[in-house]
Amino acid sequence: MTPHVEPDPQAGAAVKAADRAHVFHSWSAQGLIDPLAVAGAEGSYFWDYDGNRYLDFTSGLVYTNIGYQHPRVVAAIQEQAAKLTTFAPAFAIDVRSEAARLIAERTPGDLDKIFFTNGGAEAVENAVRMARLHTGRHKVLSAFRSYHGATSTAINLTGDPRRWASDTGSAGVVRFWAPFLYRSPFYATTEEQECERALAHLEDTIAFEGPATIAAIILETVPGTAGIMTPPPGYLAGVREICDKYGIVFVLDEVMAGFGRTGKWFAAEHFDVVPDLMTFAKGVNSGYVPLGGVAISAKIAATFDKRPYPGGLTYSGHPLACAAAVATIQVMEDEKVVEHSARIGETVLGPGLRELAERHPSVGEVRGMGTFWALDLVKNKETREPLVPYNAAGEANAPMAAFGAAAKNHGLWPFINMNRTHAVPACNVSEAEAKEGLSALDAALSVADEHTVR
Repeated sequence: MTPHVEPDPQAGAAVKAADRAHVFHSWSAQGLIDPLAVAGAEGSYFWDYDGNRYLDFTSGLVYTNIGYQHPRVVAAIQEQAAKLTTFAPAFAIDVRSEAARLIAERTPGDLDKIFFTNGGAEAVENAVRMARLHTGRHKVLSAFRSYHGATSTAINLTGDPRRWASDTGSAGVVRFWAPFLYRSPFYATTEEQECERALAHLEDTIAFEGPATIAAIILETVPGTAGIMTPPPGYLAGVREICDKYGIVFVLDEVMAGFGRTGKWFAAEHFDVVPDLMTFAKGVNSGYVPLGGVAISAKIAATFDKRPYPGGLTYSGHPLACAAAVATIQVMEDEKVVEHSARIGETVLGPGLRELAERHPSVGEVRGMGTFWALDLVKNKETREPLVPYNAAGEANAPMAAFGAAAKNHGLWPFINMNRTHAVPACNVSEAEAKEGLSALDAALSVADEHTVR
C-alpha cells in the first residue's frame, strides 16, 4: 500500500503550525510535544505529508479494530448522514435500535439492555452510577494497574499515574491488587497460587471495608494500557462468586478488550464469566464516530423499570455513531474478523513475539492473545528489573525513547507505556503485515538490548 497523496511538506508544515497554535493536547506538556502531521490512513497503515508510511501497531488508541477507512463503514456513515444525521436520544431510531440489538446479541448472558454513551469513560461513569443506585451502597473497588477513563469517577477508579494529578479522593473508591504473576504482589510462584492469594486478598479487603458498604467491583477483563495481564484461570470466576456472596455488582470494563481484540467478541468469553454490567467503546465501531455504552443485566435494568434512571447524554446513541457500529459489526461478522484475530495471535503474533523474547535480553515476558499483546522490557531477565523506572520521564526514560525512535525509523508506529511495548495492530491485520511489524520490532529491540545488564 502506498500513500494516496503526493508528499507535500508545505501542507504538513501548515497543519503542524495550526495545531501548535490552537490545539490543546491531552496528557501532554504543551510546549514539549511535536505531534506528527498525518496526511492519510488506510487499513493498517497511515502516512505523513513527507510521504513516510507507518504500520500502526497501536490501532489508534487500540480502537481501529477493522483498520482505517473500511469502505463499508465509511459508506454506512455517508448513507446515514444523508438519511438522518442526528436525533435526540429520547426517540426510537431505527439505526440506534439495530446497533443495540447487534451488541446485545453478542454480549454474554442476559446483558441485553444497552445504554449508549460517547465513549468508554462515560460508560464507566454510568455503570458505577447504576451499581450505586441498584445497591444503595457507595464504595467501589478497583485494581491497581488499571485504566478506566479520564472523567471524574473514571479517573479516580484508575490505578495508574494518570490518576495522581486529579486524585481528589473521590468518595468511596478503594483499590486492591489484581493478579499479575510476573510481578506478583503476593510472592506467588504459580498461576494457581497467584489466583488463590489474589482472591483471598480481595475478600480480606471487602471484609475490612465492610461488605454492606460496597456497591461494585470493577475490573478490566484483560487490563489494557496497564500491561495486558491475562488473569489466571479461575480468577474472574472467583470474583463473580465473591460478588454474589456479598451482593456486590460485578462490572467488567471491556472498552479496550472487546469486539474481537482478544479473539472473542468479548474477553469475558475466554473465562466463562458473566458480569452484571459491561462497559464497551473503541472497537464497537472501530472508532470511526465516538460511541460507547453499558450492557446491562436484566436484574439491574429492572431497578429502573418504574424508577427513572438519573443520567443521560445529548448524543447518546447518535445515529452516525450507531450506523458505524452496525456496519462495523456486520463487517466483523462477514469477514470473520474475530476468528482472524484469534488465528493471527495463535499462529503469527504469539509465536513471533516469543521468538523475539528468546533472542533479545531486553524482553522479560510476552503476554497476550488475539491481537492484544505486551512485551515487558527489562534490564535483566533474572531480576526482572524494568528497563526504565515506574512512570519514568526525561533522561530516566531514555531507553524506551530510543526503542520508540528505532521502531519508527523502521516504519513501525509502536504503542509504548512505561517499560512495555504493546503489539496491538488492527484485528484484521494480514499475516504479511504482522510479520512486517515483528521484523521492525526485532530491529528496535536491538536498541533496547543496549540498555540491559547481563
